Amino acid sequence: MESVFTGEVSVTDVSVRRLGLHDLRDCLLLAIDRQWLPEEAKWRLLFEVGEVYGIDDPAGGLAGTAVLTRYGRRLAAVSMVLVASRYGRMGLGRRLMLRALDEAGGATVFLTATRYGRGLYEKLGFEAVGTVARHIGHLRLTPADLTHAGIRPARQADLGAVIALDAHASGATRTHLITRLFTFAERLRVVERGGEIIGFGAAWRNVDSVVVGPVIAETTALARTLITGLVNGLYGPVRLDIDTRHAELAAWAESRGALRVDATALMVHGGPLPGARDHIFTPVMVALG
Repeated sequence: MESVFTGEVSVTDVSVRRLGLHDLRDCLLLAIDRQWLPEEAKWRLLFEVGEVYGIDDPAGGLAGTAVLTRYGRRLAAVSMVLVASRYGRMGLGRRLMLRALDEAGGATVFLTATRYGRGLYEKLGFEAVGTVARHIGHLRLTPADLTHAGIRPARQADLGAVIALDAHASGATRTHLITRLFTFAERLRVVERGGEIIGFGAAWRNVDSVVVGPVIAETTALARTLITGLVNGLYGPVRLDIDTRHAELAAWAESRGALRVDATALMVHGGPLPGARDHIFTPVMVALG
């Protein structure tokens, strides 16, 4: 293994440490180095609900990052596995992943992998269990799309019901994340019928788009109702990360102008994933599930 030295210290000798919000700027600079967007709102949320780990660059800043987000003791997500371009193929990504897996204990861990990272995750025991396709575009909604029977803005009194719906779908109680969504999201909507909340969704603004997620529903029709209710009247292109098993929703999104631009592999370590996963039409974000 080749070492990169800066002065007398090699990056391969630097320990993985827990990062804090004071490291946010360096996380954003690392993302830019890897030609990722500097998604400040997203990183701030990850610092709030997850554990951010990193390796310091001896020359300053960060050489690598990984985020672990726990959902109780039995489920966790890993995301933002980034290594500075100048330190590629030196084992830093593996070290960060091993730290995240160690911190997760015996939990089932999931992530979404690009083709660049998939090989590493497979070597660490992750298995591909699905595909998540990213759709982006300005949605051209029809009058029929805008019939929103039973949909309304979420209220604080709905929090318990929303947490329960999410727990049923994800297989874990994600109270800290769903509670934060009530202030993080630009819009949060529920569908109420017969006095019962049967679906919910959120939309939040990222650097280059409005991300619609999560969308939790029992049917494709209900998912469409939530999506249109969330984005109608919002400015900017819309991003939908749709599990490819929801082919009907993907076809509808493409017919309205949100075209598929790429896809990532949903991978699991120590699986299978719990919950009624077919009720998750889009995740909060691919970093969180």
